[in-house]
Amino acid sequence: MVEGGIVATLAQRIGNGECLFAAWVGINEPMIAEQLAREGYDTAVMEMQHGSVDVTGALRGIAAVALAGKPAIVRIPIGDFATASRVIDAGAAAVIAPMINDAADARRFASFMKFPPLGQRSWGPRAVLSLTGYDASDYLRHANAFTLAIAMVETREALAALDDILATPGIDGVFVGPSDLSIALNDGAALDAQGADVDAALTKIAASAKAHGKFAAAFCHTGERANELAKRGFSLCSVSSDQMLLRLAARQELAKARA
Repeated sequence: MVEGGIVATLAQRIGNGECLFAAWVGINEPMIAEQLAREGYDTAVMEMQHGSVDVTGALRGIAAVALAGKPAIVRIPIGDFATASRVIDAGAAAVIAPMINDAADARRFASFMKFPPLGQRSWGPRAVLSLTGYDASDYLRHANAFTLAIAMVETREALAALDDILATPGIDGVFVGPSDLSIALNDGAALDAQGADVDAALTKIAASAKAHGKFAAAFCHTGERANELAKRGFSLCSVSSDQMLLRLAARQELAKARA
C-alpha cells in the first residue's frame, strides 16, 4: 500500500496526472457504494446534498468503500462545513462543497478541512488513522497534503471569482456542477448541462486550475462525457449515478425481455 494508505491514493493519483472516475451514490445504502467500487470505479462519492445519504450513511459508506480498497469522497450539504470535518475524521479522502461562490466561502471551507497553518480543523481523527497507517504525529504532519478540499463552481459568481477561489490556501481543486451552472448561465431558461456556455466554462475552469497548480473535476452524466473531459484536462469525473445506472439497466434488460 502507498504511503498514507487508501486515503492518500486519491491525491497521489491526481498528482501523478491521472483522471479518476467516480461512482456517484445518492441512495443511503453503503453496500451500493462498496459494490460500485468493486466494479472498477476509482472512488465513490457519498451524495449528501441532493441524495438521501445522511451522516451515518456517509460514515458507513466511507468504511464500505475502504473494504473494496478504494478512497471515498463526500459531497456535503450547502454550508455544512462541520460535517466536512466529521467525514474526514472518518476517513474520507476528499470533500466536495457546493455553492462556493467567492474567496470568503473558500476560506471558510478550507478552515474546516485543514489543520494549522492552512486552516483550523479540530483534532479528532476517529477512524482515519487506521486507513492511512499513520500514527497520530505522522497523520498531523501529512494530512493537509492528501485530504482534498474541492470547491464547487456552479454559479456566475463562482466563475467570476474563479481565480480567487483557486488561489485560496487549502483549496485543492474545483468541481463543476454542469446542471446548476447551465441554469445560472442562462438565467433559468433551460437545463442544458452540455450547452455551449457550460462547455466554454469547462475549458476556462480546466485552464485556470492548471495555472494555479490545482485540479478540475466535474459531474458527468455518461461515460462518454467523462472520457471527453478526461482528455480535456479534468482529473476527477463522475460516471453517471447509482439511480441513473439502475434505471438504465432496468430499461435495457426489460426491453430485451419484452422484445
